[in-house]
Amino acid sequence: MNRIEANLLAHDLRFAVVSTRWNHLVVDRLVEGAELAFVQHGGRSEQLDHYLVPGSYEMPLVARRLAESGRYDAVVGLGAVIKGDTDHYDFVAGAAATGLLNSSLHTGVPVAFGVLTTDTVEQALNRAGIKAGNKGAEAVLAMIETANLLRRIGAGEGQPG
Repeated sequence: MNRIEANLLAHDLRFAVVSTRWNHLVVDRLVEGAELAFVQHGGRSEQLDHYLVPGSYEMPLVARRLAESGRYDAVVGLGAVIKGDTDHYDFVAGAAATGLLNSSLHTGVPVAFGVLTTDTVEQALNRAGIKAGNKGAEAVLAMIETANLLRRIGAGEGQPG
């Protein structure tokens, strides 16, 4: 069996980050973690473009346009949907997840779902770097690896000879 893996080097990758203004106290920390992870893995800040959308519901359309543009190796969606007293949470979180997945599948460009879905602001802050790591950084790392793996597949590595 041939095992094909990718590296975590971002030196020749270009990413778009799409983040939300809504819940910016949490999301700003995700964005900081994403940029730090990108740079720590060989990327430069100039290779990372940041787009702001109002909320998680608006994110999939912008992510898809960016993926279709041909300018990016991956798109990273970052947001936070925090449960309230109504069903609004379920609709927004579900639409964001489905929309980002469809953006990736329809364009062939990896799109990360870095949207926190939590019950409380405290849980969201913990996942944005206070306690449980930074999910923005984790989303970038997943996209670095995925983009590099797709390049290897495109180069024909691991194909029967």
